[in-house]
Amino acid sequence: MGKDIVSMLPDELTEDFIRLGLPKFRAAQVYDWLGKGIRDFDGMTNLSKELREKLKSEYDIYRPKVLSKQVSKLDGTIKYLWELKDGNAVETVVMSYKHGNTVCVSSQVGCRQGCAFCASTIGGLVRCLEPSEILDEVMFSQIDSGKRISNIVLMGIGEPLDNFDNVMKFLRLVNCEKGMNIGMRHISLSTCGITERFDDLAAQDMPLTLSVSLHAPDDETRSKLMPANRGRGVEQLIDCCKKYYEKTGRRISFEYAMIDGVNDTEMHARLLAKRALAVGAHVNLIPLNHVEERKFQPSTAGHMKAFIKILEDAGVNITVRRKLGSDVDASCGQLRRKMQNKEKQING
Repeated sequence: MGKDIVSMLPDELTEDFIRLGLPKFRAAQVYDWLGKGIRDFDGMTNLSKELREKLKSEYDIYRPKVLSKQVSKLDGTIKYLWELKDGNAVETVVMSYKHGNTVCVSSQVGCRQGCAFCASTIGGLVRCLEPSEILDEVMFSQIDSGKRISNIVLMGIGEPLDNFDNVMKFLRLVNCEKGMNIGMRHISLSTCGITERFDDLAAQDMPLTLSVSLHAPDDETRSKLMPANRGRGVEQLIDCCKKYYEKTGRRISFEYAMIDGVNDTEMHARLLAKRALAVGAHVNLIPLNHVEERKFQPSTAGHMKAFIKILEDAGVNITVRRKLGSDVDASCGQLRRKMQNKEKQING
């Protein structure tokens, strides 16, 4: 197997071309093609046939295939299921807002974190995505949808900090001026709370937004919902959030899925307010997307209203996420699970 050319930054590609005895300007030409979404050396028409054949022998290149594309009739949200080079599949969602188009990308095939309300983790982790595979989720979602992507959230299948090195490389690739050139301030990285990686992330000096999937402000509730809490605990998580904010100056966001009768009581609201105010966090309340294989239901309108009032009265900065794509399996992992279930039925 050759090198993954799409995972290479311009300087890395130039250095590699020099090693192969090729002129620097050829690397610039190739990177320009890659930045346009060309994933076929024969499509790089300003290169000689001899050079194209040499590149084929040195590098791997692949274009993901659309296995499924669902477009919401309610709000235009687009849900993609992409087939990767090894036959695995990941999901990507394109959402349109007033401020631009946002793509939600996956960072792993499956997930090992075991969150009790999530479809992504059913079946566990298969493998981590390469930087090129994450980049191509953004690239080909933009090309296929015809919508210019201006914002990225790493909030799809997988835990980004469990694929740390590849995700950091992806961020540099998508931020590269010669590539898609999407600014770090338009990127949000979501984690279930892999606290041992917070210092590593802060050291990258990337002005992105760190979104912590909190989902419960106390250990008893959170440990039932999120196994990642066990051995770490909410107090440690909050302490690491404080340290991250002090090092980076970047406000943290708490993601909080509202689950009926589980984490939406008055006690939870008051403790969540305390946690958020302790780190100056913004709270993003999310109406839960029901997953067939899970027992949980979204909070009632009444519980949601009461919960919001407690947070607002405490002075917490909150938003309630608009529920997009509810008619296109928009919850992470649902579309992939449907494909897997169909394959099981076909294969007996």
